[in-house]
Amino acid sequence: MEKKQFQAESKRLLEMMINSIYTQREIFLRELISNASDAIDKIYYLALTDDKLVFDKDSYYIKVTADKANRTLTIRDTGIGMTKEELETNLGVIAKSGSLAFKKENESKDGHDIIGQFGVGFYSAFMVADVVTVTSKALRGEGAFKWESTGADGYTIEPCEKDSVGTEIVLKIKPNTEEDNYDEFLEEYRLKAIIKKYSDFIRYPIKMDVKGKRPKEGSDNEFEDYEEEQRVNSMVPIWRKNKSELTTEDYENFYAEKHYGFDKPLKHIHISADGTVVYQAILYIPENIPFDYYSKEYEKGLELYANGVLIMNKCADLLPDYFSFVKGMVDSESLSLNISREMLQHDRQLKLIAKNIASKIKGQLQSMLKDEREKYEQFYKSFGRQLKFGVYSDYGMHKDVLQDLLLFYSSKEKKLVTLDEYVSRMPEDQKYIYYASGESNERIEKLPQTELVSDKGYEILYFTDDIDEFAIKMVMNYKEKEFKSVSSGDLGIEADEEKNNADAENADNKELFDYMKGLLTDKVTNVKASKRLKSHPVCLSTEGEVTIEMEKILKAMPNNPNVKADKVLEINVNHAVFQSLKDAFAQDKDKVNLYTALLYNQALLIEGLPIQDPVEFTNDICKIMV
Repeated sequence: MEKKQFQAESKRLLEMMINSIYTQREIFLRELISNASDAIDKIYYLALTDDKLVFDKDSYYIKVTADKANRTLTIRDTGIGMTKEELETNLGVIAKSGSLAFKKENESKDGHDIIGQFGVGFYSAFMVADVVTVTSKALRGEGAFKWESTGADGYTIEPCEKDSVGTEIVLKIKPNTEEDNYDEFLEEYRLKAIIKKYSDFIRYPIKMDVKGKRPKEGSDNEFEDYEEEQRVNSMVPIWRKNKSELTTEDYENFYAEKHYGFDKPLKHIHISADGTVVYQAILYIPENIPFDYYSKEYEKGLELYANGVLIMNKCADLLPDYFSFVKGMVDSESLSLNISREMLQHDRQLKLIAKNIASKIKGQLQSMLKDEREKYEQFYKSFGRQLKFGVYSDYGMHKDVLQDLLLFYSSKEKKLVTLDEYVSRMPEDQKYIYYASGESNERIEKLPQTELVSDKGYEILYFTDDIDEFAIKMVMNYKEKEFKSVSSGDLGIEADEEKNNADAENADNKELFDYMKGLLTDKVTNVKASKRLKSHPVCLSTEGEVTIEMEKILKAMPNNPNVKADKVLEINVNHAVFQSLKDAFAQDKDKVNLYTALLYNQALLIEGLPIQDPVEFTNDICKIMV
């Protein structure tokens, strides 16, 4: 018996594959089962054109058998088998694909696709086995042959006895080491779990001899051990069933079985696409937010299958970040597999699927928003923040996709509203979409800056999320209406008379305001008469793009960029406090200093900003009380 050497390139590739290409050892079983399925598919293909060959699906299966005593794991199939030349060709040269060549020869035929690249996936067996023995008898070959190898050292091929057509692969499982437990690949429960995880939807039965206990015949108390052959895969994936056959409960059960979440999904999307790219998908919009969703530990992505075989647990490329909350799976016949089923080429088909999926998700969310508002608001409570991040990220590139899905609390409606609903209610004379920012709706309602806008009868959107203003800055305008903060310097709604009065007050009190501005150097950019205040004595407004709420958020960041808003102290000249301020300026500059400090600190407190010296502030209050 001659021992043959692998080609030098193949030898290096084998070592590289075993050590790096596959990230999890358990993948080997998926690969060997997929190859066995491919071997049965080949008979199916032949039966399509050969009248003498009858394909009786019930006669074809894959059998997995563990022998703990001898430390062997056997994978047997009733597929097409291999001749001596095919063993040499397919297993002697790594990355030579018997299945791929067969597929190319039969591309025009209708039937199952073949995803296996036998030579590559087969060698994953050496991650768990010291010796791999392949016994095969070809459908139209003469005799049977045994191929055996201990890995990179080479292999042997010799004639052997085998009664039936098909292939049997025996793995001599490695002994345990301090770091690695190979016994798990001889345990019934572990093998069943691996098959369920990766190969549950293989179209042929995967059988195992399963042990169990049952009541002894004629006895109520005694039990006996038994062993029987069972099919361990479900074979028909839910996504290949007709939608009309499936109930909401079926989809919910699949969600639970796949451990997508502990909640019940709010919505499911079942896609069967037969266009440029062929794929099926079942997607879920969860009800509850995962505990780690807004952390670095959270991994987005959909399960990716190629013809029913799990390729990736989480394919991140199938989901945009703004829809990263979506759970589910995609199965496609159109994907290109490179090196192994685990390493996917990022090709055109994948991008097309991802684009289609994003469109379907948006469509489902829009449908919920329109027809099931309560359910949508439930979703938005969990994941609305992510949609806002999507608007803000990539310099607003995705704003057109997401802006119609946003909701904000309305000062008039006292509930969440869309931007479209807001704009549809705007009076003809209203130029801007007004918003106010704060920690809560209750605090925003009390802000002095909202007075003038509210008195005009204009609706105000309340921004309570730290991302809100940043996202809206990226949107810039909606249906040709710009966004305007109620704290901005110019609200665009002051009547000419009000403007003229304010200008006159600023001119008349220029000396006082300049003096106060001097006292508040580096704290405010200006002190002026307010056009927006009605009942409150004082407030802060801003000039420029950065608002006070944005400043607070940026200040709380770990790498504080030290960006500050240009603050303006606005005084209500119609309030009794202003008269006291004027009187003090004429008679007692120390009192002006005291009043200015008090008014500025009051304005800070209204905005939820920290006072620089709380002790001094309390002492100032005491001074005016005595």
